[in-house]
Formats: sequence, C-alpha cells, structure tokens
Amino acid sequence: MRNTLIAAAVVAAGLLSQSQPAQADPYRWCAVYGGFRGGGGSESCYFMTLAQCRAQVSGVGGFCRENLFYDGRPVRTPEDYDDRPRRRQRR
Repeated sequence: MRNTLIAAAVVAAGLLSQSQPAQADPYRWCAVYGGFRGGGGSESCYFMTLAQCRAQVSGVGGFCRENLFYDGRPVRTPEDYDDRPRRRQRR
C-alpha cells in the first residue's frame, strides 16, 4: 500500500512538472562523422546552413543530412541581442 502511494505521488509530480510543451530543434542540418562500415559514429545538429555543415565535415570525413527534428523556427544567436547599457530617460 505504501509503495503504491509513493508511486502515485511520483507519477503525479511528473505529470504536473511538464508545464512547457516539447520543442523541436531549430537547426536545419546535421553533420554525421565516421560511422562507416557500421561503426556507429557521432552526430552534431547545430548548423543553420548546408555550407556550415559541409565546412565542418571537410577534411575529417563524414556527411551532412537534414535534421529530422527541424521545426523551422529562427535561431537566436548572441549577435541578436543588444548588449549596450541602457540609459534611463529623464522626464
């Protein structure tokens, strides 16, 4: 009985903690490194353009593929934010 109550509390807490909906990946291209002859390899899906991805795999081997989880949202980079100090306006 006690274990059942604990399990129910854990499940309820897990359901309540999911306040944000899941979001897909904003990067369109993935670089796939190695993995030739069924060896596994690794993957990095942080490229906005195909040219960026191709430059990354150039010389190290691998290929580029479209990100299956790409959702089309624009990616915010640090350059998008204004870091200038704000001044208070006098009235």
